[in-house]
Amino acid sequence: MTALVASIAALFVGLLFSLAPFARKERWRATVTPLASIIGSGFLICGPILARQFGSGAIAAMAILLVLAYVVGWVVRFNIIHVENHAKTLAFHEPFAWAMRVTQATLSVAYAVSVAYYLKLLAEFVLRPIGVAAASQALISNVLVTAIIVALTALTFSGSIRKIEHAAHATVSIKLALIAGLLAGLGWWWGAHASGSTPLPAAQFSWHSVPVLLGLLITVQGFETSRYLGDTYDQHTRVQTMRQAQWLSSAIYLSFLLLLTPLLDRAQSVEGVAGILDLMKFVAPLLGVFVLGAAFMSQLSAAIADSIGAGGLMVEVSRRRLTIRTAFIASSLLSIAVVWLTDPFQVIALSSRAFAAFYAQQCALALWVSVRTNAGGRVKQFGFVTIGLLCLIATVMGAPAES
Repeated sequence: MTALVASIAALFVGLLFSLAPFARKERWRATVTPLASIIGSGFLICGPILARQFGSGAIAAMAILLVLAYVVGWVVRFNIIHVENHAKTLAFHEPFAWAMRVTQATLSVAYAVSVAYYLKLLAEFVLRPIGVAAASQALISNVLVTAIIVALTALTFSGSIRKIEHAAHATVSIKLALIAGLLAGLGWWWGAHASGSTPLPAAQFSWHSVPVLLGLLITVQGFETSRYLGDTYDQHTRVQTMRQAQWLSSAIYLSFLLLLTPLLDRAQSVEGVAGILDLMKFVAPLLGVFVLGAAFMSQLSAAIADSIGAGGLMVEVSRRRLTIRTAFIASSLLSIAVVWLTDPFQVIALSSRAFAAFYAQQCALALWVSVRTNAGGRVKQFGFVTIGLLCLIATVMGAPAES
């Protein structure tokens, strides 16, 4: 029955997002881009990691992480209006213009690191059901990820990478359908087994857990993509749809953690970043298939989008001295280096640190333009400073979950 409920929910949501009139409107298309970036496999890996670190306090920890992401999104939304408008009045060599280019360079590096993160997780989920020997899994995973990155790089020489990008965006409805199926299946299972649930682990908190929580920032990141969609959507649309994407993704994350509550004790003992796969198979074998499908589509589409984003930013920062092909090759080489120099838990923390550094720079830009143009007032300026300091702490302290 759990599998049936999950299948019906997935089919209904898939048809809704594919055929409903709102799915063809500009507002939804503008929401899909940040939403697709935010909801990767992050929501799948957070459950077991937070259960180990915080016990039954996992939901509260997830809520704190989402609040941090939302207030950073507030800064980025301020920048969509005020920084973009101010930038139009600047000469090329003004300090503020150079500061903006520094943030773009930081984001291009963060994107390149995130490609390694996405594809490492993809490999973990793909190899988990095969039962690869632990001694050789890291090597096979790295070879697989490197092959995917090389293949994506090769596609830039055929000009077909844009077609791949459009196909990746088209998978969002399928991904959301699979997530809906997971949530519905878990909800039904919880209702059927509520009386026989195992006791919840005690809520726990330590200062050691804070760096781990900050190291998971990458799992709720992606909303900043709205900042660089100015050629396609106006400022008001980007601000509103980024906010909607964060609301919807936050609801999905918290719902998933809430529905995992009866399984938190079991979640503490699963191994690896793909441990959620074993947990879902315990609930119903079909949910394991849903997890694999959601993880594969999420990671591959996000990796493609971030690869193109990194290449595009490098071209822009270099003032077009780099072609899209050479920029793509440069970002791919960085991604490959990260793949071979980190394990899955380390790459999660490294990606989080890279994006935290970018968000800290966004806070600095917001403060700078607010002071120069009197936009926002003292209260907002205090908020920019506070959030920027939190992002700097995340940049320095973000730690692997297995450290």
